[in-house]
Amino acid sequence: MKLGKDLLSVQEMRDAVQKAKEAQEKFMQFSQRKIDSIVEAVAKAAYNKSEELAKLAVEETGMGVTEHKVMKNHVGSMDVYNSIKNEKTIGVINEDTKNKVKEIAYPFGVIAAIIPTTNPTSTAMYKTLVSLKSGNGIVVSPHPRAKKCTVETLKICRQAAIDAGAPDGLIGWITEPGMEATNQLMSHRNVNLILSTGGGGLVRAAYSSGKPAYGVGPGNVPVYIEKSADVKKAVKMIVDSKTFDNGTICATEQSIVVDGSIKDMAVQELKNNGSYILNQEEKEKLEKVISPGAGKISPDIVGKSAVTIAKMGGVSVPAETRLLIAEEDQVGKEVPFSLEKLAPLFAMYTADKPEDAKTRCLGLLNLGGRGHSFALHTSDESVVQEYGEDMPVSRVIVNTLSSIGAVGATTALEPSMTLGCGAYGGNISSDNITARHLFNVKRVAHGIKEVQVPQPGQTDNGNGGEINNLNNMVKETIRNSNSTSSQGLDTNKIEMLVREVLKEYQNQ
Repeated sequence: MKLGKDLLSVQEMRDAVQKAKEAQEKFMQFSQRKIDSIVEAVAKAAYNKSEELAKLAVEETGMGVTEHKVMKNHVGSMDVYNSIKNEKTIGVINEDTKNKVKEIAYPFGVIAAIIPTTNPTSTAMYKTLVSLKSGNGIVVSPHPRAKKCTVETLKICRQAAIDAGAPDGLIGWITEPGMEATNQLMSHRNVNLILSTGGGGLVRAAYSSGKPAYGVGPGNVPVYIEKSADVKKAVKMIVDSKTFDNGTICATEQSIVVDGSIKDMAVQELKNNGSYILNQEEKEKLEKVISPGAGKISPDIVGKSAVTIAKMGGVSVPAETRLLIAEEDQVGKEVPFSLEKLAPLFAMYTADKPEDAKTRCLGLLNLGGRGHSFALHTSDESVVQEYGEDMPVSRVIVNTLSSIGAVGATTALEPSMTLGCGAYGGNISSDNITARHLFNVKRVAHGIKEVQVPQPGQTDNGNGGEINNLNNMVKETIRNSNSTSSQGLDTNKIEMLVREVLKEYQNQ
């Protein structure tokens, strides 16, 4: 039975790619105005179903918080749309009349999109919108544990697109996704680009497919509360961010590094905001729940509430507990609390000196978050400058919630559910991936400079004309001197001297 299901899944994928290819060839002929009207219709339809889809996602996956997923759906639909609606992505997008260069956009073609279980509806909305805006078709492979809510999202987007005039088949998907169908999708000859958001294995598979790919790395985000920070405000934002959708956004803070001079104040504020500080025995119990082996995170904790996770480890906490925190002084694969935990779990490190804070943050990033994001709370601009330059990340999020700030909800960054990690993280881009990354640009360039091309055999080394001109100028100067001076000049000696100088010049 399993084999039959796999074969059906592969065939469904192939049919979807073929339909998307045929539809995209028609779609790319549409005007910018027509495509924009279709994208707007899709964004509004997705936005209007945000609450319904959020509930469906929580019910199916058992992860996250409905109200928070509604917010993520708003970002993935209308926030994304508003950020791209005025961009030129079709036909002539720029013309430099002075230098006679014209830029013409053309789409990749069919995009294969991999959707994670943590953000199954908002990511589907976002990837559909940016793909269509750039004139592409899209075929989606949902996560097996989130296939119903992802497919429902795509059905809403597809119907809105068709109603607005898009060709049928432009938005496709795999109803029963599996690794075989997903891998074949990424290597399919009619797929032109991969947008991969998910686990490390899928991202590596995307980069190994032989296709252009945008993938993302892990986000083991440290947050540093520097001594000049507004501690009360900073801690509230950090707790709100870490507990947002039960920690399922990859840009969420994973460990707190706090300056020793303000630690007591920070701990009190953490408790005031619903955090529970684990004792050593409780910490050891939860370490076994968090990590089944060195460097591994149990999928059972992802997106679960703090109270649920505490029960899994046999730890009793107040019913209103939002966040579980363990004090830590080590970083490594064998240190569960130092890993990326997509759940309301924190490691807390104390930095007795400013240089200790930087060393600790670098250690956490090097463990598994290079290239992604770093969060900072401070009122000292010199600290912002220092950490902005020194942290090996693509985003430094200052004095706001890292989880939703990195995706553009509380900052001016591009709204996106795919955050590139650049060279630090082995990605092709450090940007928040959006519509402008999903088309190519051809350039029509006219000649604007006249050049003299040397003929074969001409070996004046580029200075012969200059030397001849200099020789002639010397002779002319001598003649002028003879005609104006009452005393005679030995012109032969002067000319011989000039020739010697020129000879030396030529030999340099």
